Order: sequence, then C-alpha cells, then structure tokens
Amino acid sequence: MILAAEIECLIYDAQSLKEKRSVLQRIITRLRNQFNISIAEVDHQNVWQRTKIKIVTVSSSKNIAEQEFQKALTLIDSFPEIERTVTHVDWL
Repeated sequence: MILAAEIECLIYDAQSLKEKRSVLQRIITRLRNQFNISIAEVDHQNVWQRTKIKIVTVSSSKNIAEQEFQKALTLIDSFPEIERTVTHVDWL
C-alpha cells in the first residue's frame, strides 16, 4: 500500500524565507530520522509563512502505513511554530 498526503501549513513566526526554511528543515529531518517516510516541500517555496509538504509511505499493510502516517502527523503537530491547516490523503 502507498499512502501519499499533502499537508498545508502556516508558520506564523517566520519573518523571512531563511526562518521558514530553518523551521521546515528541523521538522523534515526529524520526520526522516524517526519514520519510514519520504517528505518534501512541494509548493509555496517562495512564501515565508506558508508551505505545502508531501509525505509518502510504502508498506505491505494499510494499517501499518496508516499508523506511520498518524505518528508523523503527531510529530508535526508537536512543533509549536507550525500549524497544520489542510491535509489531503490519497491511497495508491
């Protein structure tokens, strides 16, 4: 099973692209190190308080993929400097 999700987020405290990328890099690094997922920023690269990231995980079981995805969302939500606004999930 392949789970792909697009997540739109707001970064309220970012006052520049450099600050935004610093926050995103910290989150992306932690997600890659802790979970079996691929992650990348796919939209709003030149907007300093908004981002869209895509997370993809591949597993032999739908339940395992869903658990991994939920853990990743929990980690994203644990960062106070970023707020998840819209999440679209697709099963492939």
